[in-house]
Amino acid sequence: MASSSLFSEEQFLCPICLDVFTRPVSTPCGHNFCLSCITSYWNAIPVSKCPVCTESFDRRPDLKVNTFISELASQFKELRVMGAHGQKEDEQQISYASSVMCHVCEDKDAIKSCLECQMSYCGVHLEPHKHYPELQRHTLLQPIESFENSVCSLHKRLLLLFCRDDDVVLCDLCASSLHRKHDLISVEREYTDKLRELGTAQAKAEQMIQERVQKVQNVRQSMAQSQTESKDLIANSTQDFTELVSELKKNQAELIRVVEERKNMVEEEAKLFISDMEREISELQEAATKLRELKSTKDQAYFLRRYPNSSVLPPTLDLSSFKYNRHREFQFMSKLFQKSLSQLQALLGKLSTEINKISSGKNLSNNATLTYMQQFEVCITLDPSTAHPQLSISSDRKQVKYNIGADFWGEQIETPSMFTEQLAVLGDQGFASCKFYFEVFVGQKTEWCLGVATASIPRSGAMLRTHHSGLWGIWFLEDKFETFSFPEMAVHVGKVERVGVFVDCDVGEISFYDVVQATPIYSYTGCFFTEELYPYFNPCDNEYGSNLDPMVIVTASDQ
Repeated sequence: MASSSLFSEEQFLCPICLDVFTRPVSTPCGHNFCLSCITSYWNAIPVSKCPVCTESFDRRPDLKVNTFISELASQFKELRVMGAHGQKEDEQQISYASSVMCHVCEDKDAIKSCLECQMSYCGVHLEPHKHYPELQRHTLLQPIESFENSVCSLHKRLLLLFCRDDDVVLCDLCASSLHRKHDLISVEREYTDKLRELGTAQAKAEQMIQERVQKVQNVRQSMAQSQTESKDLIANSTQDFTELVSELKKNQAELIRVVEERKNMVEEEAKLFISDMEREISELQEAATKLRELKSTKDQAYFLRRYPNSSVLPPTLDLSSFKYNRHREFQFMSKLFQKSLSQLQALLGKLSTEINKISSGKNLSNNATLTYMQQFEVCITLDPSTAHPQLSISSDRKQVKYNIGADFWGEQIETPSMFTEQLAVLGDQGFASCKFYFEVFVGQKTEWCLGVATASIPRSGAMLRTHHSGLWGIWFLEDKFETFSFPEMAVHVGKVERVGVFVDCDVGEISFYDVVQATPIYSYTGCFFTEELYPYFNPCDNEYGSNLDPMVIVTASDQ
């Protein structure tokens, strides 16, 4: 800026972006910022406060553009452009080609370009501009490859400014006449900013390409593994079914043999009994005949002489001691067989149901993924020394909730490990270079935040929700999920009751699952961890309605 100016350059710079004010606003404490800068800053912190003096405001101020400061800033931009235009030619050019050919001979490199002639000259053809008075008044510049892109077609002046409102490049005369109150910036600065944006976009694109290349490799590996495992499954199941059928046939043959054998034994036993009975019947019939004859004798002396000295009846079996009910054995065997067969049919029915599930494919992959994650389950308990003063920790250190009636500090003394602004608490164990999994029951809570954090996560003051905050988490608000790194961008919709958190430190992946529905919520990928990771819990306050229910650490087997 000109030395005669009443203002210094620092007075027109925003303390956040360090550039000249764009739509300047003033906070109640008297400090000035770009409207977009202070809005973005307040969106990233829980309590609105001044970045300069840190004065906090109970409610976010409704800021309006300060027209006086805005006009001064516009004038300052114009003065700065005019001052820049008087600097050395090699400091005010936009960009130059590494090699620009002479427009006259077309076979030599140009050493200068003429703004008025809009031509570039080698050393030989530049001589007229050094000797003729008319040409000596022309403006000579470093060689320009394209006048059409670098010179204003209306005023024949260099395009040194960029209008952000209209998205056009301007010369200083266009800027002062048609764009006085617009958001102007130097072409060099806008080029640098845009180049930086392109660099960021390019880096993001390369990262996305790498992620997708890695994903394709993983899918191909998974596909190859699926082919191998499907062949093994078919072969093993075929063998198992064959063995099962063979075993069933063997059992069938054994059952037939046993029943036939038992039947033959029973028949032999019955035949022997019948034979004994027939013999006794014959003997009894013979005895009965003799007794009838003796009984009919009228001669008493003859009767007494013929009356037998021993028993009048032949010896016989005691029928009361012989109970023949062998058919009940077969009834019992039949019941045993039917019971075993019913159990086998139930197992076959269950097997058929599982096969139908595989056939439909419904949630099969998600269930398989969740089951895989759950095998890395670890025992998690909370570390009370890290808990915010308004949080209550259960005696078993498995539950944490917001205590609305608690004295903010009470008898507690602030320690470096304690969260003082975030309503948060960490797990008491850190993990590194491994896989681990834990589950949390959140029930009907209206707001909560859950994830993993580094040991160096800020414990005091506001924490900006960025990639470099040291926290990888999901934030639930009423009926939607946001990631901690990208506020106001929903990544999942709907409530969940139970959340599974899986971390694979080796591949840099953190996944969150709805355990009840076996569906994914969100996954961080391509993360790089340099510290141990600790489970992070934030039950939040009552901003979105009653939210006093606890977050409860549970185990997968509790379902």
